[in-house]
Amino acid sequence: MALDDQVLEPWIAWTLLAAALQSVRTAAQKQLNKDISAEGATLVRYLFGLPFALLYLAVLTRGIEMPRVGLVFVLAVLSAGFLQILATVLLVRLFKLRNFAVGSTYVRAEILVTAILGVFLFSDWVSPLGWLAILVCASGLLLVNLTGSGRWGGLFSQSAAYGLTASIAFSLTSLLIREASLSINIDSAVIAAAMTLAAMVCIQTVMSLLLVVVRNSSELGLIMHHWRPSLFIGITGIIGSIGWFTAFTLERAAYVKTLGQVEFFISLLISYYFFKERPSRREWIGMLLLVLGVILLLASD
Repeated sequence: MALDDQVLEPWIAWTLLAAALQSVRTAAQKQLNKDISAEGATLVRYLFGLPFALLYLAVLTRGIEMPRVGLVFVLAVLSAGFLQILATVLLVRLFKLRNFAVGSTYVRAEILVTAILGVFLFSDWVSPLGWLAILVCASGLLLVNLTGSGRWGGLFSQSAAYGLTASIAFSLTSLLIREASLSINIDSAVIAAAMTLAAMVCIQTVMSLLLVVVRNSSELGLIMHHWRPSLFIGITGIIGSIGWFTAFTLERAAYVKTLGQVEFFISLLISYYFFKERPSRREWIGMLLLVLGVILLLASD
């Protein structure tokens, strides 16, 4: 599927919306993480976003009989909900170890993992140009993962483990979201995506709340104290999720994730101008290779 053939497709607009809002939400989470834990920052995303997810679904389904969901939907939503929480916690912790732009680049391995899992688990064909793009992206990720001295030990660092584990979890989440939405017997992709989102955020709110209560219940007070940035994270997170869920319902996860790499440029601008962080020369080269790989993948059939 060439991107040129899909310029006017709705999934592209939904993906661009999702990528933009995800960058903003992630930056806000990084800022909030200075005051609360990674688990607390993760809970904020779901707790403050849940009312908006339910309201969005209610508006879309007003006067419409809700379709029934089956076991595939339930299992896919439960699994995706857990995996996304795991990935989000690891991502927030990663930002404590590396700067925002480089930390975001670690998770860009998600595009590679999604393509590979798509081939082996869902029989989604990747063209030769697509595999070339994967190799170029991998080279960029290797450069970013090098230690400051330029040795390969960085490939086995804690930040690399966090980033790569998060990318795998995010990839499986994307594939499971699409599976859940497609299992709903309804013609509207927007409503199917909204149902999946509402169910998943409900589950994730409960999961995240239990995690925070078990680890440090006193942090709930801190979250309420920082309700303004928490509300901002919740709103931007839900709008971004609406974009992702709808795009995954309309198009294969590998293509959505590929186009979603435009988030990289937004993350870079936020890192440079807001957090005043300056990646090293080697990190710049690695990130540029990643961008080249994304362009090649967009051009592949």
